[in-house]
Amino acid sequence: MRPGRERNLQPWLAGGLVALSLAIAACGGDDDQDTEAASESGCEQVEAPAPKQVKLKPPKQQVNRGAELTASVETNCGTFEIALDARHSPKTVSSFVHIAKEGVYDGTTFHRVVPDFVIQGGDPAGTGSGGPGYTLTERPPANTVYERGTVAMAKAQLEPPGASGSQFFVVTAPADAGLPPDYAVLGEISSGEDVVERIAALADPDLGATGGLPSQPVVIERVTVSK
Repeated sequence: MRPGRERNLQPWLAGGLVALSLAIAACGGDDDQDTEAASESGCEQVEAPAPKQVKLKPPKQQVNRGAELTASVETNCGTFEIALDARHSPKTVSSFVHIAKEGVYDGTTFHRVVPDFVIQGGDPAGTGSGGPGYTLTERPPANTVYERGTVAMAKAQLEPPGASGSQFFVVTAPADAGLPPDYAVLGEISSGEDVVERIAALADPDLGATGGLPSQPVVIERVTVSK
């Protein structure tokens, strides 16, 4: 599920095999390199979490239209906040809040990073094909523009406009991402833009302009919603 063109995801690899003799000669050099890489990226070095199987039912209640809610997304690269747009997207926001409260986002990853386009996460399977066990639809207005800092819900190409599960993306394009109005808008980044940029900087140059898994795991440790 993704904004933009469809393609097969590349599996994340922790690194090439190292000959035993080199490992002994390095005397822990790999650990030093990992620490240095983490220092350069600003992200704590962590292991990619195991996939999760999730089967939720849709939320029974919606948040109040216009409620001022903020989602705090804690990652190993820092924390950013999303001002949720309950005024224009009450169904989408209600679903996101429900999924967050059930802990679905905790221990998931940003599985797709595309240079100057988006960072995408929220998939319990970690592959880009998973979700919460249900889909809802809230079609955005025809004049919707996905500007830098916009947070919207990802969907499969054949799903209707405004369809969403648990996966979301943050626009990191310099201005407008140039997407059609097919993706339900969740809100916009209200703080932690530097964290979003830190994650975006982990785009793997070997994967080209369509992006894919970041150069090191980016894990969502916790998502909490507050008024």
